Amino acid sequence: MFRRMGMTEVTELVELSADAAGLSRQDRLAQLRRQIASIPSRGDTSFSGPSVSGPGVSVAGVPVAGVSGTSAAASESVADRDRPVVDRAHKAGVLPVPEGIAALLPQGGLVRGTVVSVEGAASLLLGLVASVTASGGHVAVIGQPRLGLLAAYEMGAQLERLALIPAPGPDPVEIAAVLLDGMDLVILGLAGASVSPSRARAVVARARSKGSTLVVTEGHWDGAEVRLDARVHGYGGFGQGRELGRGRLSSLSLAVRARGRSFQPRTTRLDICSAAGRVEWVPSRPVEDVSSQVVSEQVVSSQVVSL
Repeated sequence: MFRRMGMTEVTELVELSADAAGLSRQDRLAQLRRQIASIPSRGDTSFSGPSVSGPGVSVAGVPVAGVSGTSAAASESVADRDRPVVDRAHKAGVLPVPEGIAALLPQGGLVRGTVVSVEGAASLLLGLVASVTASGGHVAVIGQPRLGLLAAYEMGAQLERLALIPAPGPDPVEIAAVLLDGMDLVILGLAGASVSPSRARAVVARARSKGSTLVVTEGHWDGAEVRLDARVHGYGGFGQGRELGRGRLSSLSLAVRARGRSFQPRTTRLDICSAAGRVEWVPSRPVEDVSSQVVSEQVVSSQVVSL
């Protein structure tokens, strides 16, 4: 059984033939899983299926978009020319995250086989996509039709390692469960839905067995190992004083909070800014434990009362 696939292999495995159009959903899923099982391990060049570079690719009857062919080669050459080597959090069992976010997490990244809940500013999702694909991983994004691919690319994402399922149909959780078989990271947009605890446990078990990480957003998911919340704290480049409101947007400030089962809540502040033609994550405030912040506020309040 293979572990990780290239983008061409992904498109080959998810393409269902026209003859399968009349099959039930269960039969299509069974056919997809047979296709997954037939793909050899990574590095084996004996597999040579048809190359798919246009529309019509699907997972269980759901269209999948991807970057391939000459456009992917062109984007890869440009990206490789300007992208530095990513070595942080590339240890076994951990997926890399943007600079600054790593300091919030005990393992310095997203642990494989876990579920992470992300809420708030979409920049955090884009940063995760960029970090994982830039380090050689493969990412699938489900139910996020407005994902900013240009912003992800400017953060360093390699788009040829990204699969998009913008319209997953009535059961996006099933699509995510299938894609956990071959992706390093699966981002699932729930569109406000709530996943039952029993089904969530089944998907978590699948992610753990496959060594993949599932990120859920825009919905409720019980049992997430880590919860990240990002809020826009301000913008840079618009001037100050009498020049306030004039200029050009040059940076975005995010306040990020992390909570988890194995650590106290932590917060930090980051600036997402343009530098040398790239978008970088720059920590602007050290990581702080929320518990210490509460104690400090209580001390200040007591001093004010005593005065």
